[in-house]
Amino acid sequence: MATFTTLADAVSDLVPDGASVAMEGFTHLIPFAAGHELIRQGKRDLTLIRMTPDLVYDQLIGMGCARTLVFSWGGNPGVGSLHRLRDAVEHGWPQPLAIEEHSHAGMTARYVAGASGLPFGVLRGYAGTDLAARTDVAEIECPWTGERLAAVRALRPDVAIIHAQQADRRGNVGLWGITGVSPEAVLAAEAAIVTVEEIVDELHHRGPNPVVLPSWTVSAIAPVPGGAHPSYAMGYGLRDNAFYTEWDRISRSRDTFRRWMEFFVLGATDHRAHLALLADRAVSDG
Repeated sequence: MATFTTLADAVSDLVPDGASVAMEGFTHLIPFAAGHELIRQGKRDLTLIRMTPDLVYDQLIGMGCARTLVFSWGGNPGVGSLHRLRDAVEHGWPQPLAIEEHSHAGMTARYVAGASGLPFGVLRGYAGTDLAARTDVAEIECPWTGERLAAVRALRPDVAIIHAQQADRRGNVGLWGITGVSPEAVLAAEAAIVTVEEIVDELHHRGPNPVVLPSWTVSAIAPVPGGAHPSYAMGYGLRDNAFYTEWDRISRSRDTFRRWMEFFVLGATDHRAHLALLADRAVSDG
């Protein structure tokens, strides 16, 4: 049954060093605030799981929180590489990073299997590529047709962390819009932390694709308005595209990255202030 708490307490209580942590959300509802709390608490040796690791995982990797990344695509959406991820894989900075890469369909099948209590998922995929030889995929035969199919091991993270729009006072969570595999991640995990924009008396969806996660599927709920920024929560704000562009410059240099993280994350300063400074500078220069 869900417990209402602070984000700091939820991370401290539920995410030990060495845990496998799935932080989901697809362009939308990405739990950035929770990722920053992992960094502030100095979590180490994490296995980070995410279909599309983007800026939040670049930050976690660059700050030395991760030893393994399980994923299906990694990049700064619309901009380019994740420089801290690339530095860790290519040069072992700040520490070596093991990677396990899958297709989007493969990762989805793994989550669905974990959420369903099954040992593996089955799909038509990986055929004709060398990815199966480089990752955790098996081939099985359909007992009825003889067709050769790909089997992928179920994902059962120690902890799933997602952001959602609402929770009601009974601990049920409501989210809508692009929900990705956030519901499956919660159902597959041993424990789940949900940050939300607001606590309401009754859930009232205000967008497409509404999902309700019952209170018994969630371990901890923490109200964190704006907790998805620079991603967004439909109905509560817009995606901060300027930040994604600026991150490419910030993250290229180890020193610039470290200074930015120390000031805006470890110093718990809202990083939207950084973009405000840039905007002021642009006006002054103009």
